[in-house]
Amino acid sequence: MPREPSIVLINTGDGKGKSSAAFGVMARGWARGWRVGVVQFVKGNKWKTGEHTLADHLGIEWQTLGDGFTWESRDLDETAAKGRHAWEVARAKLASGDYDLLILDELTYVITYGWIEAADVVQAIGARAPHTNVVITGRDAAPELIEAADTVTEMRKVKHVYDRGVKAKKGIEF
Repeated sequence: MPREPSIVLINTGDGKGKSSAAFGVMARGWARGWRVGVVQFVKGNKWKTGEHTLADHLGIEWQTLGDGFTWESRDLDETAAKGRHAWEVARAKLASGDYDLLILDELTYVITYGWIEAADVVQAIGARAPHTNVVITGRDAAPELIEAADTVTEMRKVKHVYDRGVKAKKGIEF
């Protein structure tokens, strides 16, 4: 079977592990000598996550461009503008040829919220630099994205400790 120059993976669904799986690919790519970049679309800088600490340690370029979850937003227009800006940053990175792997963490939400068009994302990933692999995460991936991707994994929640009132745990959730 011929080897593709690059592939697009999507981790979607309501279960835990979408971003965690993407950051496993991040570590694997780095270990293979790849140039890796991460763009986070929703999470704000107030959380210092374990994966961001790891990326800093490894010298992986990481940009957190959101301002937090929408239900925490004080100004949804500003939150939407940040989501659109994050997409412009990601689009430039996709086309640049500077990366072997780009993680577009929580990209699906900016489409779901109507801040950017799925067709725009499909066009940009289709026109990406030939050697740039892409991992997209987030719930409710648009059908157009699923169609354009090479590999799609749906994480399904069977049960989660949060349902018992247990808060996010350092080292597990972040």
